[in-house]
Amino acid sequence: MKIVSVDVMQMPSGNAGSSRGDWSPVIVRVNTDEGISGFGEVGLAYGKGWRAGFGMVQDFAEVIIGEDPLNIEKIWETIFRKTFWGMGGGTVVNAAISGIDIALWDLKGKAFNMPVWQLMGGKTNDDLRTYASQLQFNWGPKIDKQVLITPEDYAQVTRVAMADGYDAIKVDPIIFSDQPDGKGPWKITGPLENRVIRTVYDRMAAMREAGGPDLDIILEHHANTDTISAIQIGQALEDLRIFYYEEPCHPLNSRSMLEIKKAVKMPIAAGERIYTRWGYRPFLEDRSIDVIQPDLCLCGGLTEAKKICDMANTYDCAVQIHVCGSPISKAAALQIEAVIPNFIIHEHHQRALNPESRATCLYDYQPVNGKYKVPDLPGIGQEPTPETIAKCNIVTVTRSKKYMS
Repeated sequence: MKIVSVDVMQMPSGNAGSSRGDWSPVIVRVNTDEGISGFGEVGLAYGKGWRAGFGMVQDFAEVIIGEDPLNIEKIWETIFRKTFWGMGGGTVVNAAISGIDIALWDLKGKAFNMPVWQLMGGKTNDDLRTYASQLQFNWGPKIDKQVLITPEDYAQVTRVAMADGYDAIKVDPIIFSDQPDGKGPWKITGPLENRVIRTVYDRMAAMREAGGPDLDIILEHHANTDTISAIQIGQALEDLRIFYYEEPCHPLNSRSMLEIKKAVKMPIAAGERIYTRWGYRPFLEDRSIDVIQPDLCLCGGLTEAKKICDMANTYDCAVQIHVCGSPISKAAALQIEAVIPNFIIHEHHQRALNPESRATCLYDYQPVNGKYKVPDLPGIGQEPTPETIAKCNIVTVTRSKKYMS
């Protein structure tokens, strides 16, 4: 079997939000001479960067045309070591590697008529505990209000998520100011004004009161705070029993992360902006994070994520895969979460409830009572519908062009 072409697709899926920016999933389809194709995703649907990922996949695709798609490890090493920029890494490079790698695992599963979780070692988990993520944007498939401000807003969204069956939630209580529109003067680095600390505390306390003592609450900062302000917020919230504290400071600064860990009494989590084993190494060696959060569509794909998770297990680190993309990324995450013994919980993002996004793919996997079942279909068990593909902006790569060959 040989790779004959690679399609790079920009998927129109709606799901943009006034407070969250555009939504532009980039999908990879690897095609073979035997008619078997596999799908993967480049993890740049949000933020700014999807066009770079769209182009990067095209460059890397030239390196794998003509290769045997079942030799996934060889292909990963080829892109990593023989494209010059592969070893340099960074978000866009690793996102492109990830999209191709996931597509190869999907293809291999289809070739052997097996789900990826079976190819990667079989299940250690099945009913995957799941949390409702990003509740500061509200919760539900159709929401009008996307900026939550008052403590009662936060209490109400907690009740809504719990009514859906979740016993764990995640929220960023500092991203919006205390003003009615969530904007205005709101400094969240350096020593904090008391009104900032008080606003954050009141929002979190409202969630704890609404959810009761057994609800697990994940505190998320999106690295918008620095070491000083993160410590201030963490210490202020210690009595609210935070499940873990996510991205409290710059995501690549293990020294700052360790300083925060030593100063606050809650587990520290990070990883959606940490890539490959080499990126995770300092965080594991200095024990600065307790829960790693690799994104399969950014960290190097399923191949690299499995190695990262196994590496973390030797340091007693739990794993929560970061999931914020199309249904392709969701399906891939479920595969590896079924396999790894240090899995702790699955992320179900608020965007994943959007009907438009859910309709882009063949299967609408959703949790039931806060638990996910792992798909048993071949490959990752997901792909775009023919109707979605027809609407995509697609570039097809057929040329084989090695670097320095």
